[in-house]
Amino acid sequence: MKTADERKKAILESMKGLIVSCQVQPEDPIYTDNMVVKMAEAAQWAGAVGIRANSPEQIKAIKNVVDLPLIGLYKIKRGDEEVFITPTLEAAKQVWEAGAEIIAMDCTDRMTKEGRHAWELVEDVKREIPEAMIFADVSTYDEAKKAVELGVDIVAPTLFGYTEATKHFESQDMRAFAKMCRDFKDDVYVMMEGHINTPEEAVKCLYLGAHAVVVGSAITRPHLTAKRFTDLISGYQE
Repeated sequence: MKTADERKKAILESMKGLIVSCQVQPEDPIYTDNMVVKMAEAAQWAGAVGIRANSPEQIKAIKNVVDLPLIGLYKIKRGDEEVFITPTLEAAKQVWEAGAEIIAMDCTDRMTKEGRHAWELVEDVKREIPEAMIFADVSTYDEAKKAVELGVDIVAPTLFGYTEATKHFESQDMRAFAKMCRDFKDDVYVMMEGHINTPEEAVKCLYLGAHAVVVGSAITRPHLTAKRFTDLISGYQE
């Protein structure tokens, strides 16, 4: 069942529409110290209903200037481990303490460095940070089902195309997403995230049943948008 907590419910119900993922890495050509803040301010100006951001530092910076619900995560690379989106309880605590109302985490069946399935962390976070809402990043319908059973608040196929089972796909499986919306809508808020490049694609997701659509690269990473243009143009010229 969806949360009965009135505070959580009010936040989640307000997040109908576009959520903008505002992330930047030091190696990005657009990197500056305040770039994510400008991204978030632009998103709020445009009418976004929420922000998704990475790392305690960037979360804090955004929360200081933007009054929108924030989905926070902490990408931590630990050797060759595949699980890197908020992979530990400590990472989740740092995301929460930075000001995020919602904690995003890998909820796939991949194994962590500790020898646990990524989704096993959900119970730890729910126990240690009961005030937080949990956004489950999954890659398949079965992982979404497991996340729902664990009591997450939001589920999205964020990692579709990035796991061993889905890496051969370059675009979202809309049929599987529609099934998620149909089967889980009474238990969690189903959102779309990943591989959404146009407003038309976002609207299609809403039509299929998405509560909201999270868009990142197509809005906040202009160097990648430019590369799509140059790749297509170069291919045509050749």
